[in-house]
Amino acid sequence: MTISSDTDAMKTVLAIAAASLAALPAQAGNVGVRVVDSTGKPVTDAVVTIHPAAGVPSGPIRFPWANQVIQENIAFNPGTLIVPVGATVTFPNQDKVRHHVYSFSKPARFELKLFGREESRGYTFKTAGAVALGCNIHDSMSGFIKVVDTPFAAKTNATGGTLVEGVTGGAAKLTVWHPRLRAKDNEAVFDLDVPASGEIAKRIQIVLR
Repeated sequence: MTISSDTDAMKTVLAIAAASLAALPAQAGNVGVRVVDSTGKPVTDAVVTIHPAAGVPSGPIRFPWANQVIQENIAFNPGTLIVPVGATVTFPNQDKVRHHVYSFSKPARFELKLFGREESRGYTFKTAGAVALGCNIHDSMSGFIKVVDTPFAAKTNATGGTLVEGVTGGAAKLTVWHPRLRAKDNEAVFDLDVPASGEIAKRIQIVLR
């Protein structure tokens, strides 16, 4: 009986220890990225995604910005939007004229037929990839939606810089996408070693069309 009691007690201790370890936050670091072109000028609206070798965390992916592309001043705003796979993007029209949004891109071929001011349409993006947007009424309108399968994604600002926070530590692949990047699928992939804590800075030079 004593042996049995000791065994039960040990099982309890091990279970508590395992639960405590599971509750600890994963080792993660921040990745600062600056994207420049072949002349050293900053590249704006480049999409940076990171896929850790250990895999991405389970659960739904959410970003702090809205899954929304506004049509105003005969333009898409934002010009490039990052959304997770499965997201429904709304397309509110704030112009005085009607729009007809469409895409012929492989990840999402769709049409949102004529709708006017203060009307909105939506579409659910089910496949990762780059989706080019256009308007059947206004040929000058052009935009992009980058559908991603990782929570570690961000877009470069006017200085070419961005910060991807809380990335799982260890080996990873960093991908830079831009509609004018001269490479297959408009993207370049780099090896990355993410620190278990703190921050790493990467300067990436790409060639644009």
